[in-house]
Amino acid sequence: MTSNNQPDAARLSPAALAQIRAFQQNEVTEAEVYRRIVRRTKDAGNRDTLLRIADEEAKHAAIWQRYTGEEMRPQAGKVRRYALIALVFGFTFAVKLMEKGEAKAQISYEELAREAPEALDIRADEEAHEQALLAMLDEERLSYVGSMVLGMNDAMVEMTGTLAGLTLAMQNTRLIALSGLITGIAATLSMASSEYLSSKSEGREDAFKSATYTGIAYLVTVALLILPYLLFDEAHYLWAMATMIVIVLLILVVFNYYISVAQDLPFKKRFGQMAGISLGVAALSFVIGILVKQFLGVDI
Repeated sequence: MTSNNQPDAARLSPAALAQIRAFQQNEVTEAEVYRRIVRRTKDAGNRDTLLRIADEEAKHAAIWQRYTGEEMRPQAGKVRRYALIALVFGFTFAVKLMEKGEAKAQISYEELAREAPEALDIRADEEAHEQALLAMLDEERLSYVGSMVLGMNDAMVEMTGTLAGLTLAMQNTRLIALSGLITGIAATLSMASSEYLSSKSEGREDAFKSATYTGIAYLVTVALLILPYLLFDEAHYLWAMATMIVIVLLILVVFNYYISVAQDLPFKKRFGQMAGISLGVAALSFVIGILVKQFLGVDI
């Protein structure tokens, strides 16, 4: 230490100094990300929590700056990227994704603490205080994840099965798309109304909003699954079905990754369960389509 009680960067090993610089840059950038997200956050409680986390990040950056003697600016590209993610997917997903992807230590905190004693205190602060603050975030869209899962999962199971069965029964992409679209719209209305009645019977005041989230999730899934049958010509129905299966897997990957990050849930287990059910039903319906066409002698 120097005579004014400030750490002496010259006494740090190159590895420790490089790690501290990385930590400082990360803290400065994340503090700015939180402040940027606050600008679009309407709920007062969430705004307060996000600002408190930003202050924590800034405090840690100030501690690291005592070692580096450098004043760092936020990384503009990273700030814009996470601000955009927050706008599209919600601030809870954005900040938790950012925290998961923050710079990893090249040397252990214990080893760094030999040269920078505050390292262990900062790690403990981040693991306890900041995580507690993140848990306080209350974003509306995450309150209706159950409704979205219900709509998306039902659409996956019903529409992959329906479209797979229709593919072999009709062997014409336009007819399959038309039948699937009619079925999908009717099922969307049925699913949304069922969710509304179910929520209403439970005395929930947000029954309409819950039904809306369910219906939108169902309809978007239906549209994505039918899309390949509109893009391929009439004779390439098997290519359309194969593309539909790929879309199913992509939806499952994206949605389950979103849920796993936003709600701290296991990704692989949820993805495996949903993929197994959806693809299993599709395979069974495909076989049924073959049998129906064979035994009933229907040729469209």
